[in-house]
Amino acid sequence: MAKTLRFGTFAVLLVMTLGMMMTSCSKDDDPTEKEQLIPNPDEDTGNDEPQEDDGHGDDAPQPEEPDLETVARITETVRYEQAKATVYNIEYPSTDPFGQPVTLSGSIILGDEVMADHHARGAVLYNHYTVYQKDQCPSHGELDILLKVVGSKLFAVAADYYGFGATEDKNQAYCIASVNAQASIDALLAARQLLAEQGFTWDDYLFNLGYSEGGQTSMGVLKLVAEKYPDIHITHTIAGGGPYDITETYRQLVSAGETSMPSTVISVLLAYNEYFQIGIPNSDMFMEPTLSRIDTYLLSKQYKRAEMEGVLAPYKIADWINPVLFNYDSDISRSLMKVFEQENLSKNWIPRGDERINIIHNKLDACVPYTNSTQMIDFLTQKGFSVSHYPAPRTYQDGSVYVTMGDWKPLSPALGAHEFGAIFFITDLIQVICHYLDIQPWFTIEPSELENL
Repeated sequence: MAKTLRFGTFAVLLVMTLGMMMTSCSKDDDPTEKEQLIPNPDEDTGNDEPQEDDGHGDDAPQPEEPDLETVARITETVRYEQAKATVYNIEYPSTDPFGQPVTLSGSIILGDEVMADHHARGAVLYNHYTVYQKDQCPSHGELDILLKVVGSKLFAVAADYYGFGATEDKNQAYCIASVNAQASIDALLAARQLLAEQGFTWDDYLFNLGYSEGGQTSMGVLKLVAEKYPDIHITHTIAGGGPYDITETYRQLVSAGETSMPSTVISVLLAYNEYFQIGIPNSDMFMEPTLSRIDTYLLSKQYKRAEMEGVLAPYKIADWINPVLFNYDSDISRSLMKVFEQENLSKNWIPRGDERINIIHNKLDACVPYTNSTQMIDFLTQKGFSVSHYPAPRTYQDGSVYVTMGDWKPLSPALGAHEFGAIFFITDLIQVICHYLDIQPWFTIEPSELENL
């Protein structure tokens, strides 16, 4: 039965959800128990310190040797008693940014109700936001909102992405949507297999969601599923604050001359240069002192964004980027723009006509320009989707897009406009899940959880 949903029902959640901001939240609670399900003293669980060779240098990176014996497996069970959730950390076969076989890692998160009767209402495919520290990936315990989501009797799946977890010694494939989407889909397939082997069953609901880099990955998942996986049906996608068009994002930030998160621009340039094998020396892209700080503050994966942002590079882009990159007709700029276009999600694919999508973006976002979302909306409109903007009623019909955008000023000076947009993303995902499962909002945030903002 279709229901009409409005934001008024969730007004209180807009404030209470602050404690779950995507880039500055603390964990729900610490794990109280860890159990190795398949003890093997010779196995590599991906938790060693990163190796000295991080894949950077003057030579183009070489693909890893294929591991043809890789199979999906549970490597560890972690119990979160306060959250009433159990996590299965997993390793599974996937492909690296060069299309070669690789072992990746991630997590399956289950609430106690699912653990008790071995049945879930469905699944959440969670695509994580921007992280830099190696301990911030899902399999290392950075589960944030997922420990809340599974209280709805859904199980959740989260990939670490290439460059974290089992591949933490590699540079992350930052904002390369095709690579991260493949990691997510392969994690979902592995999770379904492993849960079935453990005797779990589930209903058909599948929610695909993510914010920031995760929002881009979520739309990348839709594209990948439309092109390669006819048997995977996504019930609803919730994508927030995503850089769906890297070319336009780069142009706008360079034109504006400032970004609220310099680390994201640097990470995009590094990842696309390395994994598309452009071969531009870092010294041709970055100026001092940022150039000498990239290895220490960014590629070492020892720091969180808040710890390194002001040290790595100032908000004014001209202070750290090579002036040649301000000229879009330069050889370097054209090489970058060419590969950026290959990952443009706002063109050159055909979404399934029955998809249902929520798009959320803060118009004040100084990290991911909101035109990313308006371009995505225009693209979906051209493909025949109906589009409605808040506060229009939401009945969640096939081939529909529901837009939440506004000039949202952060309630706290500790938050940027990009982070603050995550509140509306969380509110939307609660609405969507409540609609399909026919339940009431199932979690709140305690005031004490706001203290670390």
